[in-house]
Amino acid sequence: MDKEQYLGVSVSPYTYDEIIDDVKVRIAEGLQSTVIAVNPEKVITAGRDPLVKELINESTYQIPDGIGMIIASKLKKGDIRERVTGVDMMGRLLEFAAQEGHGVFFYGAKEEVVRTAKEKLEAKIPNLHVAGYESGYVQDQEALVQKINESKAALLFVALGSPRQELWIRENMPKLPHVKVFQGVGGSFDVYSGKVKRAPAFYRKFGLEWLYRLMKEPKRIKRQMALPKFLLKILVNK
Repeated sequence: MDKEQYLGVSVSPYTYDEIIDDVKVRIAEGLQSTVIAVNPEKVITAGRDPLVKELINESTYQIPDGIGMIIASKLKKGDIRERVTGVDMMGRLLEFAAQEGHGVFFYGAKEEVVRTAKEKLEAKIPNLHVAGYESGYVQDQEALVQKINESKAALLFVALGSPRQELWIRENMPKLPHVKVFQGVGGSFDVYSGKVKRAPAFYRKFGLEWLYRLMKEPKRIKRQMALPKFLLKILVNK
């Protein structure tokens, strides 16, 4: 399936299941894959920052994380059928890893947060093997790379914030031959640790998480303005 283009940014029109199926094939072939979440705010940022656009477009899977991407695809008669959120994609990949016997490694966030996320996820997902973890405050990067390699983890989840996490992944992929799937997961460890509460199911079902967050944090209004700005640009460039 061809990727769709929005203001020069690639987006993969795959569902969760299609991504997992494709990842399984790529792992069997010994290929490394990267996953990055794309939303209207990130597309707008990419228009101003060539590095962000480059990091997105060179990824294996650019998942449509945001209702704005669904609307844009409909406007352009594209093939994106559902939101694929970063936090849920991580969850699906963890379940896949547990089923296939692949170890995973967590890197990022505060020590307490990443440790608690590890413990809760191991309790929630049968047979999940978290082969190792490290907080985002580690100083010795060579030792970190060695630790990940020694863990033999096949999937690595990096939570350093964007684009820092994507830059880290790009720089270290060649040094981590055992890792076959890399995902930058932003604040997902906060969610899985219970530190941050997700929007209720009703808001998630209808793609209204942005509205829930805005009600909780009115100061996010500037960031949320990226959605109408993005859709206007899509209409102009249709």
